[in-house]
Amino acid sequence: MLDIKLTESRLDVNACIDFVSAGDAGGIDVFIGTVRNATKGKSVVRLEFEAYEPMAIAEMQKIAEQATEKFGTKKIALHHRTGVLQIGEAAVIIAVSAPHRAAAFDACRFCIDTLKETVPIWKKEIFEDGEVWVAAHP
Repeated sequence: MLDIKLTESRLDVNACIDFVSAGDAGGIDVFIGTVRNATKGKSVVRLEFEAYEPMAIAEMQKIAEQATEKFGTKKIALHHRTGVLQIGEAAVIIAVSAPHRAAAFDACRFCIDTLKETVPIWKKEIFEDGEVWVAAHP
């Protein structure tokens, strides 16, 4: 089972954990990517994320399906924010359940690494003295 979400609303880690929890899952792994306050020595004020939503959702679905097939996961929640995010806010949450911990860890890493490579989500870093689009995703 998969829960794929692209939203401007705050992400809820507990909802992701609740979704992936299952009696036949011996391991749950969660990755939370947050907005940090500095990049390459420059103070970050906020981030802005934009996405090509239809393609982003389809690609996120594909990643979760690949992880399920490759690692034998039970459930995956893959949520990503768009819009304006402040320091400390979660930009992405990936929660994975699997029969054993190794599969949960491996699937979670696969999901975030592949998401960053293939999902059309773009990040703008806003600094006190300017801004820059970052190739965080293609």
